[in-house]
Amino acid sequence: MAVKIRLKRMGAKKAPFYRVVVADSRYPRDGRFIEEIGTYNPLTEPADVKIDAEAAKKWIANGAQPTDTVRALLKKNGIIG
Repeated sequence: MAVKIRLKRMGAKKAPFYRVVVADSRYPRDGRFIEEIGTYNPLTEPADVKIDAEAAKKWIANGAQPTDTVRALLKKNGIIG
């Protein structure tokens, strides 16, 4: 089972809002997930990012792979090096 940390799209049409979730890579993008660890709102200025650092580190230590976008968000917030 390949576990990924990725974005789940929420919000209205043309007004995206994302939840940062830990999910099996086989699940659909907006489908089932294992745990929600944060949120990301790209529409605010600056973009509003709230991620549970402890949960993110725990999942990465257990082998979860963040997607490129999530990795950038984690780096920006200083959660990963």
